[in-house]
Amino acid sequence: MAILSDFEEEDTAKSSSSTAKQFNAAFYPSNPLEFLEVVFEFVAKESDLFKSNTLLDDVNAVVRMVKNKAETEEKKRKETKIAQVEKVEKKIKPAGASTPPKNEEEVKEVAVEEKEKETKVETDDKGRRAPNKGNGLDLDNYSWVQSLQEVTVSVPVPIGTKSRFIVCEIKKNHLKVGLKGQHPIIDGDLYETVKVDDCFWSLEDQKSVSILLTKHNQMEWWTYLVKGEPEIDTQKVEPENSKLSDLDPETRSTVEKMMFDQHQKQMGLPTSDEMQKQDILKKFMAEHPEMDFSRTKIN
Repeated sequence: MAILSDFEEEDTAKSSSSTAKQFNAAFYPSNPLEFLEVVFEFVAKESDLFKSNTLLDDVNAVVRMVKNKAETEEKKRKETKIAQVEKVEKKIKPAGASTPPKNEEEVKEVAVEEKEKETKVETDDKGRRAPNKGNGLDLDNYSWVQSLQEVTVSVPVPIGTKSRFIVCEIKKNHLKVGLKGQHPIIDGDLYETVKVDDCFWSLEDQKSVSILLTKHNQMEWWTYLVKGEPEIDTQKVEPENSKLSDLDPETRSTVEKMMFDQHQKQMGLPTSDEMQKQDILKKFMAEHPEMDFSRTKIN
């Protein structure tokens, strides 16, 4: 397991023991890969990083972490923009809109109604919740999202928290996250096993801990993060179609089949396997007209 923490926490004594290498390069947004090439050449010249046997895995993991962070920030920007628009729309009330409460009792009633709306959670007949926009779940103390390959957990911490006060233990089938000297925020067995060497955590802006978990089984949606927490209805999971092109043909075919079967189940229709069985039976019936199939049921 690797840990990415804030660099400003390095001790002065430690930094003084190694000589800093000055790096100068021009970055052109139209050609970012050229800049990266210069960076890698500098790192290869001034360090032993490229002698590591796990170089490609380490670099890929860092790229995934940065990519997830960028996507999360973009998502937050969009949500903030939508919230601002909704706030403005609420202020501009149409003619005939209901008047505000006139007395203290009415104010309390409205407050209670609004609170009930906020705390109401959509569940199915089995108590499973609808997933959030990231196909995970938003809970009181943390939230998580997922793709078929990875799970990303976000745990808010007090603003100004330093990474040395963070406790984050990632094991094959267990996750523990919290602050030193305090009761863990997350402490339980994971839904499925993860690849510990490909898991990372980082402190984001000294106000939240981001944990990236790489799934062992990358053909299954998790219904929960750790045992004991509410489950999600995986039939309502909505994978991003734009990312299917990133998968190899075999994996893409499997994912598309899963998506089709989920849609069929929601509509009360047969899955692809059931349709195949029906086709085989119909073909057999057509090839043997001499046989009596009057009592045969096709489910």
